[in-house]
Amino acid sequence: MVGFFLLIPLVACQGNLWGDYHAYPTAAWIEDPTSTPLPFPATATVQTRQETPTLTATKPVRPQVTGTFQATSSATIRYLTQAGDSLETIATRFSVQPEEILASTSLPEQGFLPPGLLLLIPNRLDGVAKTPSEKLLPDSEVVYSPSTVGFEIEAYVQQAGGYLAEHKEYLAVDGWTSGAGCVRRIALESSINPRLLLAYIEYKTGWVTGQSKPGVDPSYPLAYGDLRYRGLYQQLRLLVQDIAAGYYSWRAGTLTELKFPDGQTLRLAPELNAGTVALQYLFSRHHTYEEWLQAIDPETGFLAVYRRLFGDPWELTAGVEPLFPPHLIQPPLTFPFEPGRLWSFTGGPHAAWEKESALAALDFAPAMAEPGCGESPDWVVAVAPGLIVRSGGGYVILDLDGDGYEQTGWVILYMHIAKKERIPAGVWVNAGDRIGHPSCEGGIATGTHVHIARKYNGEWIGAGGPVPFVLSGWTAHQGDAPYFGTLTKGDKVIISNLTGSAVSQIIWKPEEDSVDNKR
Repeated sequence: MVGFFLLIPLVACQGNLWGDYHAYPTAAWIEDPTSTPLPFPATATVQTRQETPTLTATKPVRPQVTGTFQATSSATIRYLTQAGDSLETIATRFSVQPEEILASTSLPEQGFLPPGLLLLIPNRLDGVAKTPSEKLLPDSEVVYSPSTVGFEIEAYVQQAGGYLAEHKEYLAVDGWTSGAGCVRRIALESSINPRLLLAYIEYKTGWVTGQSKPGVDPSYPLAYGDLRYRGLYQQLRLLVQDIAAGYYSWRAGTLTELKFPDGQTLRLAPELNAGTVALQYLFSRHHTYEEWLQAIDPETGFLAVYRRLFGDPWELTAGVEPLFPPHLIQPPLTFPFEPGRLWSFTGGPHAAWEKESALAALDFAPAMAEPGCGESPDWVVAVAPGLIVRSGGGYVILDLDGDGYEQTGWVILYMHIAKKERIPAGVWVNAGDRIGHPSCEGGIATGTHVHIARKYNGEWIGAGGPVPFVLSGWTAHQGDAPYFGTLTKGDKVIISNLTGSAVSQIIWKPEEDSVDNKR
């Protein structure tokens, strides 16, 4: 190891993987539509999923609770679990302790709860002012899920015939980019459903099917007034941050109420799904309570626009929901670097993409002769077999099911992969195959490293959550704040450290099924 050290000050992604792009919208507006709008359905009905299963077992959730289920009282809520629920998050939403929740069968100690399981929960929120409990949007229409396979953004925008079809703006990385191109890029990067983005653009501006609504500022079309986010692409960046904050904070159990701009608060109805909370949160960020009620009204608000463009969202996702199958587990994954080389675990669970997404990512840094953003001879490797479906701009996307769609199944994001010797898209790799060198490319980074995160069916999966990130048998655990955390295997612990100190250092020896760590 002579000549190498890991004193790399603050090796991190700094919560902004896009970096600073500058968008300049075209100045000219088209006064008249250039094509006939799509024949959208005039009306549709939002359908909420309601089931009334029968209890077939009497085993309680906790062994200290005995007896059989009886008819529920007014002090008890019957709740059907949804995809992505865990016992801890449900308890937080209903303001109860996990041991107070009863089920018709034993609950798994780890992982997500199976969808459709009936729980009996004490009613501790009776009398508390809450948001409407009607489910507005399935989770699959918020994330870039299997429901989007076959949806061609560019073709849809052109056929819709509004201003968006003519819009162009200059992006520092991609050059002149169409309106549809901006939507596509944001959808891919953030893993947010492009239909949701298009519907919001139409709701705020009218650009998808027509010309601009009165009062729309072409430089800030989505009404985000931050001078650093000028143009459609930059405005979409802020939009997906709001959407992701609501969606993933509800999923993680850290969001239980809305706070309106005037300081008024409202408890989120605990029966809601993550997709509905994403909408309620988004509109609460920018509207008074009265305006918010209008925006979330399923007949006259945002969803009326959504249905006009795409039809009933519940019908669109009928063959996709739930996003997570029962007993979802991560496939075997290895460390993302080669054996026998000195690396450091520099970032515990933190945002996968931008600061508001799920804490789905981990960071690893190679040993360097000098700190900072130097060129590294070390290789980042495939953590499992799969197909490289995207490569460029500092990222590599590995599709583990090999179907070519990153909206389906398990997908791995690698970020900060140097352009030099980076693997191209379309290549099949096996675990351990080289995909490129760690770097600072592809966003803001303070030192050479690789940022790695997981998605399943388009949803970022928290690295320290119910389905933890496991690499070569080492399990990630979330710390008290983003970037803090540990990797554990049995009684062994590796502690994340932004400076690459000894407690974070790793030399992986797969032939011995071990890791040398200086701790």
